[in-house]
Amino acid sequence: MDFPLFQILSFPDELEKSLNPQSQKYVRDTKAMVSTAVDVKELPDAYVFVADMPGLKSADVKVQLENDNVLVIGGTRKREEPDPKVKYIRMERNSGTFMRKFTLPQNSNLDKIAASCVDGILTVTVPKIPPPEPAKPRTIEVTMGGK
Repeated sequence: MDFPLFQILSFPDELEKSLNPQSQKYVRDTKAMVSTAVDVKELPDAYVFVADMPGLKSADVKVQLENDNVLVIGGTRKREEPDPKVKYIRMERNSGTFMRKFTLPQNSNLDKIAASCVDGILTVTVPKIPPPEPAKPRTIEVTMGGK
């Protein structure tokens, strides 16, 4: 079952409940993937990706490099175990799988990528490869000779 992206974002909760479990999971997972906001900054010496990851442990977050130039930020937001005594009136916080992919520019130093998560904010830093220095002119010695 394929849904255009804008329809998934505005998929009514009542309609989602009427779907079969597999379709419900697809809609929930897609909402979680789409709702993971990431700021991308370009600094003179690096690209920086910043994402809010409130309440997640480092084991719940994965930062990977695919195909030598695709940065993948993903993981799983887990919902607390349901208490049979509790009846939820409304559930708005996303849970499930989330993932974002970014194609890195050619000047990215893929061997020096670093990631850290402090106070629920994930920061992935991709240093830039410095541009090559302009070639200096080379002097050719001129020999004088005569016959």
